[in-house]
Amino acid sequence: MSKTFQRQDFHFDLPEQLIAQQPTKERTQSRLLVLEENGSLSDKKFPDLLSCLNAGDCLIFNNTKVIPARLFGKKSSGGEIEMLVERVLDEETILTHIRSSRSPKEGAVLRIEDAFDVEVIGRDNALFIVKVLPQGNQLTSALALIEEHGHIPLPPYITREKGEDKQEDKDRYQTVYSERPGAVAAPTAGLHFDLELLERIKEMGVEIGFVTLHVGAGTFRPVQVDNISEHKMHSEIIEVLPETVELINRTKQAGGKVIAVGTTSIRSLESAAKFSKDGVLQPFQGETDIFITPGSKFKVIDALLTNFHLPESTLIMLVSALAGYERTMQAYQHAVEKQYRFFSYGDAMLVFPEKKVEKNEI
Repeated sequence: MSKTFQRQDFHFDLPEQLIAQQPTKERTQSRLLVLEENGSLSDKKFPDLLSCLNAGDCLIFNNTKVIPARLFGKKSSGGEIEMLVERVLDEETILTHIRSSRSPKEGAVLRIEDAFDVEVIGRDNALFIVKVLPQGNQLTSALALIEEHGHIPLPPYITREKGEDKQEDKDRYQTVYSERPGAVAAPTAGLHFDLELLERIKEMGVEIGFVTLHVGAGTFRPVQVDNISEHKMHSEIIEVLPETVELINRTKQAGGKVIAVGTTSIRSLESAAKFSKDGVLQPFQGETDIFITPGSKFKVIDALLTNFHLPESTLIMLVSALAGYERTMQAYQHAVEKQYRFFSYGDAMLVFPEKKVEKNEI
């Protein structure tokens, strides 16, 4: 009988000083904890990742690009507001979180960054739907206004002054291969790669592919129910292109490993597999709210490269699904004892499964 996991099962004590507030000087200078296939733990440096790869393997990255999704403004009454964009719905419309002393009502006009106005036109549960109003006689796209006036949406555990945008954050809270704008949080496992390391990986015969998952602010939403099976995941937009599917199938047929770079890559690939028919992995574009927890079966990936995640988060639950609960919590305890740096600007972990992952033919 499988264990029913509670949220508290994924708690661990994390000293505040281990939460990375700044990136390392160079992208590849972080540390790498490897959870080996035999269950042992190895403390390495990030470039040692190459020694864990073999010709014929493939790495799958998330090529989403972080948009400057944090915006500040005022209500007509003068009260201050803070917006964190969840998703750009179309040319004129944004789905957003709004923080203020009192929630704005439908029809309220908000002045954003003293540059443009938006009107609240509806709600989607806790989120607000706002429409960008014409600027004079000209309508500028919502994404263009966000790109011009927004601030880097650093996670809540990275402390900066209000509206403070450091050039370092603009550069480093973005992967070097980011391409498709839409995320409001970085796929942080990819932050450790620079162009030189990517080239070395290719030269050793490891192929590289991409998926797109536009990370939403919901990735930081805490699990609030005790029984994790009752938790409802937020929805995110994903795309798995035909060329990525072809790469994965080619890798598997040749006996190589498919290694997901980041939990967002896993969620994209396993979602595509979930929606595929006849046990054959197929391209997919759409939304996913997949929740991967211990007991979940992986159909695509063989290993995971990821950062260290928050206690009791859906992301540490995902890691436990692949590595096994006991091994994951032991690895996290080891990381705390060895003073690894945690979260977005922190160190990395390469996770091989607890045992051979049960897969369907795809």
